Amino acid sequence: MAEKRNIFLVGPMGAGKSTIGRHLADELHLEFYDSDQEIERRTGADIAWVFDLEGEEGFRVREENVIEDLTEKQGIVLATGGGSIISKKNRNRLSARGIVVYLQTTIEKQVARTQRDKRRPLLQNGEPEQVLRSLADERNPMYEEVADYVVQTDDQSARAVANQIIEKIGL
Repeated sequence: MAEKRNIFLVGPMGAGKSTIGRHLADELHLEFYDSDQEIERRTGADIAWVFDLEGEEGFRVREENVIEDLTEKQGIVLATGGGSIISKKNRNRLSARGIVVYLQTTIEKQVARTQRDKRRPLLQNGEPEQVLRSLADERNPMYEEVADYVVQTDDQSARAVANQIIEKIGL
């Protein structure tokens, strides 16, 4: 029997990675992981606290370790943090160890989906729309580089996007 495939979701904050990932895992009977939630579980603290205490650099080290561990599993759906692809190691691990799906969304949708969320450290200082545009300019080429498939999430339910991913991948 062939080993179970992994599906890794990448994309900006507010793209729906966690919500879509849960639907996808349910549909495919795979285990679901969220790298941010795993960091919180391991540290016993929320992401904002880790950012405050260790800065983005400390957080990224933790994120690399979590992604290293989780991508070694078989038969999982993993929702990654929006900035996880900054790390070349993470991009390599994701590419080598599973199918990478880039969940694409517009800045407008990101703003709408994240505006009340106080758990996003990068959006707490400054104008969220400007921050999101700047992050998109920096990260979108990396999402595209690592992606096996690109799926637009804007005007679809999480379940519809999950079904579209299953169709594209051919599972």
